[in-house]
Amino acid sequence: MERDIIQQLFRQHYAKMQRVAQTLLCDGQESEDVVSDIFEQLLSSGIALMPGTEERYLLTSVRNRCLKRLRHQAVKRNAPIPEATDEDDAADGRLTDIVEFVVSHLSPQEQRIFGLRFTDGFTYEEIAQAEGISRVAVWKHLSHAITAIKKQFGQKTI
Repeated sequence: MERDIIQQLFRQHYAKMQRVAQTLLCDGQESEDVVSDIFEQLLSSGIALMPGTEERYLLTSVRNRCLKRLRHQAVKRNAPIPEATDEDDAADGRLTDIVEFVVSHLSPQEQRIFGLRFTDGFTYEEIAQAEGISRVAVWKHLSHAITAIKKQFGQKTI
């Protein structure tokens, strides 16, 4: 379909399509996504609409996409939630112990560097820039923190 025709259809039917989607989904952002997806499909595919059927096609498309999303959400809600095991509880306990150790035994700068590296996933270079220190200093701080944690909790904890 030509871009000009799709733009005209958009201006002419968007508000009504949006209201239908909003009524079915009860979510403004989801409604906008559905309507946008329909126009995107029209742009990318070679669908040719028969004159006089455009509105019916667009509103049917909105209804079908909304129902598909609602079915998908229902399936996600009914999906079984994995149960926590004793092993998960033990791992959570070890992690809590390590976090408490880091907070109580490392300097504030070491805590920041440790967090940037292992929580935020920063590289040594990014940490060095953020802290205003060299990469070697970052390595030394992390080395000290990891050595202290290993000493406290043993090699298998980390």
